[in-house]
Amino acid sequence: MFKDSLYEDSSCEVMIVTDDAKAKVMSILEQEDTDEVLGLRVEVTGSAGVDYSYDLCLDAVADAVADDVVYETDGLSVIIPANSVSKLRGATLAVPSTPGSGGLVIRNPNRPNPLGDISALPLTGDISNKVTQLLDKRINPALATHGGFAALVGVQEDNSVLVTMGGGCQGCAMSQATLTSGIKRAILDAVPEVTDVIDATDHSAGDNPYFT
Repeated sequence: MFKDSLYEDSSCEVMIVTDDAKAKVMSILEQEDTDEVLGLRVEVTGSAGVDYSYDLCLDAVADAVADDVVYETDGLSVIIPANSVSKLRGATLAVPSTPGSGGLVIRNPNRPNPLGDISALPLTGDISNKVTQLLDKRINPALATHGGFAALVGVQEDNSVLVTMGGGCQGCAMSQATLTSGIKRAILDAVPEVTDVIDATDHSAGDNPYFT
């Protein structure tokens, strides 16, 4: 039986389940010899390159904890742990499009932050201090593997920050994407006082020694 505090209807579904995927899961559920109401539990367990990694299993709906999201879609109960909800929001569980392929696939528009989890990183001081600490402790160690680095240029009156990239990042065609998808996201997440992150790099200078 569903826990009333956890149950949500399909209008609140986190992840879409296609009809083919639903049929495959339901066929597996029918083979289970248990009196418990089982659901499909989908959890993000980490990242593999530019994508998340997942764990899919059948679990008793009654065992869902208070912060799990549980909803039903055409008779199939889906259980999403709280720490996976934002990472799975808008994803689709489907069968592979390649003929003869087995299993299930998750097509997810969300991507892990290439700079890793910054939520546990303690930052102190004003905006300038916090951004500098973030650059030194998390961002630059990641950029160093590609011969690059990032530095704070300054903080403007509207609390936007200017960041410059150097080394292997300066002049690199991917540096703008790196700033947008990684550095900007990390700074805005870790330092909520910051309103924007602006790339102040002179990409026309230098010959990008790391990539040539």
